[in-house]
Amino acid sequence: MRLTLLATAALLALSIQATAEEAPKRATPAEVLAASPATDWRAPAPENTLYMELPGGRVVIELAPGFAPVHVENMRKLARENWYEGTFIVRVQDNYVTQWGMPDETPKPMKTALDKLAPEFTVKDGARSLPFAKLPDPDAYAPEVGISDIFPAARDPKSGEAWMTHCYGIVGVGRGMPLDSGSGAELYTVIGHSPRPLDRVITLVGRVLKGMELLTALPRGTGALGFYEKVEQRVPISTVRLAADVPEAEREKIEVLSGQSETYTKWRDARRFRQDDFFIRASGHVDVCNAMPPVRPVKG
Repeated sequence: MRLTLLATAALLALSIQATAEEAPKRATPAEVLAASPATDWRAPAPENTLYMELPGGRVVIELAPGFAPVHVENMRKLARENWYEGTFIVRVQDNYVTQWGMPDETPKPMKTALDKLAPEFTVKDGARSLPFAKLPDPDAYAPEVGISDIFPAARDPKSGEAWMTHCYGIVGVGRGMPLDSGSGAELYTVIGHSPRPLDRVITLVGRVLKGMELLTALPRGTGALGFYEKVEQRVPISTVRLAADVPEAEREKIEVLSGQSETYTKWRDARRFRQDDFFIRASGHVDVCNAMPPVRPVKG
């Protein structure tokens, strides 16, 4: 009887080993992207893309009118009326945000843009009206999370609301205590761990596609909340322009993977179940902030 059990166990072990050896190897995220068709990628929309010029180079921000149409339109006006010229990066708080705008002590009047807007914390019918590639994994802050176009998002099927989530590189509108005190003149981007409790508390307007290193590698402010205490510490912003107003030859040659594409789903799952020589254990899970569609330079 003992010999029979040992023989059965040996056969079972051999069977498991053979099955493992025969199982097809899952493509890595890089392999998925390398095999992707060009049609699954798109260039940033020129009318929705800002170029912010800093001493160290250009930051590219794609705006999200689907989530904050009024703020985005106000920001277009601010850019076209050259309001951002002469503003500064005024705050860099470690593991939190980099913030820019006009310092409080030198307010700058606006032309046709408005200095106060009603908040756009959520899209009231967003669960139905916005594209949404739902992640299969649970989230700690929302009933459902996923990708809407190229932006990390959440939604509540019961209320019908949808909103963008605070992830690395996401751009938000600075405001004071009054809910209508934001306009898009004062902005920030997340440079650290995702501060998801800010979701639905601040209007989010876009995502940095290129130049994050210009915002994350700055000296940290020594004042309260990371504000620079001395004028000379502030980083000047020379211009902020819409890509649509920049000659095509001077536009950034980048493209971003559509979150509604077949390639995105394959890439997302390759990250969820990644297991290779280095990733020896597949997690079987991905956080929405680690699932944002990648950006790549355009070849040629």
